[in-house]
Amino acid sequence: MKVKMIIFFGLFLFTQCNQKKNDSIILEKVLADYCEGIRTFDLNKLNALTTKDFVFFENGKIWTNDSLVKSKDKFKSIVGEWKFDNVKVTIDNSSGYMIYYNRSNFIVNDTLSWTFDRLESATFKKIDGIWKLNSLHSTIKK
Repeated sequence: MKVKMIIFFGLFLFTQCNQKKNDSIILEKVLADYCEGIRTFDLNKLNALTTKDFVFFENGKIWTNDSLVKSKDKFKSIVGEWKFDNVKVTIDNSSGYMIYYNRSNFIVNDTLSWTFDRLESATFKKIDGIWKLNSLHSTIKK
């Protein structure tokens, strides 16, 4: 009986660890997909990936999905890429938190290039079994 309990408990811990690892991968994918939605100014994609009360803080500016897409004309000549590094994820049953470095590369009019190193954090909520981005905070690394 004692051996069965130990085996059961070990299997329980193993499946819990695997679920958290899978959820970590899913959260990173949600964030990468969100950045792709920014790059393409796809409001439907951005809204599908975020909670209704989503907010994005960037260097003191407050963005929503709508305000990002409405800024499209100002940024239409800019192509961006994002690379995440040093990612740390914390997850419980229905919420997640991620901190990471983001190296942003931007090219303007196919000529000028800028690279920014950023410190970022993101919060997530699991709604009806689906992970959604709830908030994003980004600041230039000094």
